Amino acid sequence: MRLFPRLRRLAAHGETAYPSAVHHRALITEYLKLGLRFGRVSPGFVHGYTGASRTLAEVYDEPLPAPAELAAQARHLHRLVRSCELGTTRREFLLGQLAALDCAARVLAGERIPFGARLRLCFQTEAVTGDGNCYERAHAELDRVLPPGGSLAERMADFRRRDRIPRRLVPDCVRALAESLRVETRNRFGLPERETATYRFVEDASFSGLQRCLGNRRSRVSISLAAPHRLGSLPRLLAHETYPGHHTQYCRADFPEQAIALANTPQCVVAEGLAELGLDVLIGRGWGSWARRVLSGICGLPHGELAERVDDAMRKLAGVRRDAALMLHEHGTDPARVRAYLRYWLLLDEDRCEDLFKLLEDPHAGAHSVLYPAGTDLVDSWVTAEGAAGRSRRYLRLLEEPFAPRTLRKGLAGRQLGPRGDS
Repeated sequence: MRLFPRLRRLAAHGETAYPSAVHHRALITEYLKLGLRFGRVSPGFVHGYTGASRTLAEVYDEPLPAPAELAAQARHLHRLVRSCELGTTRREFLLGQLAALDCAARVLAGERIPFGARLRLCFQTEAVTGDGNCYERAHAELDRVLPPGGSLAERMADFRRRDRIPRRLVPDCVRALAESLRVETRNRFGLPERETATYRFVEDASFSGLQRCLGNRRSRVSISLAAPHRLGSLPRLLAHETYPGHHTQYCRADFPEQAIALANTPQCVVAEGLAELGLDVLIGRGWGSWARRVLSGICGLPHGELAERVDDAMRKLAGVRRDAALMLHEHGTDPARVRAYLRYWLLLDEDRCEDLFKLLEDPHAGAHSVLYPAGTDLVDSWVTAEGAAGRSRRYLRLLEEPFAPRTLRKGLAGRQLGPRGDS
C-alpha cells in the first residue's frame, strides 16, 4: 500500500532540500485529506470542512478506502507528525486527532474496543463516574429555589411546564436572543466581516439545535420545533451553537489544521466545553434577567432569575448522563437500574426518562454524554486559571488555536504553554 507519496519524497530529501514550513504544510494537508476520507466511509464523521476545494475534489476522485487502509494511514501520519518540528501545542493536537482516527477506523473495520478504551483513545478522557454528594447538593439547591408544593420531581415538572416557550414564539425568541448574543460577541471577542448564522426551524425531535458550517464564514443553525424549548435552556443552546460557541469557533479558527471538524476526536472535547461555557463567559451572572429583557417584547416570561437559579443547579447534575452511559456500556448494569438512576437524579417523568435511556443506549450518544461534562469541566478550569481578569483572553485563545485536552491538562498541572501557535 502506498501511503502519502509526497511526504515520503519530502522525508527522503530531508530539511535541507525541503524547508520545514513546506513539510508542515504537507503534513497538515494529508491530515485534512485523511479526515475527508473518513467522511466518505462514515457519513456524519466530518462535521464541517472549510479548507481548499481542490483538496476536497482530490479526495472524492480517489477510490473509496477500506477502514483498514484508513487505520494504516492514520498510524503512518502519526509517526511523521511525531518527528516533525511543528510547535508542541499544534503537534499534540494533531497526534491526538490521529490516534483517535486510528481507533475510529479499527471500529469501522469491525474491531471491538471496550467503551472506556475508546474514551481514552478518541477523547483523551477517562471513564470516571460523578460524585453522589454533588448530586445531593444540587437537589437541595433545587428544593430551596423551586416554588413549594409536592415532591421535588413534581415541583420540577411544574417549573418545566411554566418555563416552556410557546412553540409559535420560538422562531422570534431565537432570532432576538441570537442577535443580542452576536452583538455581545462582536464587542467582546470580535467577529470577521460578512460572517452570518442563519436559522431554520425543523420538526426533527432527535436534537434541540445543530450548527453546520457552510463555508465563507457562514453557518446554518437548525432549531427543532419538536423539542421543548424553555427560557432556562434556549439562551444556553444558542450561545452553544452560535455566539460565542460553535459558529464563532469556526469563524475565529486561525490555523490550517482547524479547517476540518471531526467527530469522535479530542477536538470535540475542547469544542463542546468551549461552547457549553459560552453563555457564562459572555453574559455571566444575571443572564436570566438579560434573557427576560431581550424577550420582553415577544413573550412575557417573568421568572428569568428563577430560570437561571434552576439552570445553575441542574448543571451540577450534568454528570448523571455520563454515569448512566458508563453503567450501560462499561459496567453492564441492569437497564432497570440505569432507568431508575436517571429518573431519580434528573427528576424525570417516565416518558422523558425512557427517551433519554433509548438515546444513551447508542454507544456514540453515550460517548458524547461523557465528553460534554469532561470538556466543560476542563475548559472551565483552564479559562479561569488566572481569575476573572484572564477569562475572556483565555477563552479567545481557545477559539483561535488548536488545543488537545491533554495539552490543557498539562497547563493546569503547572506546565507553561507556549506562545500563540507555539511554532
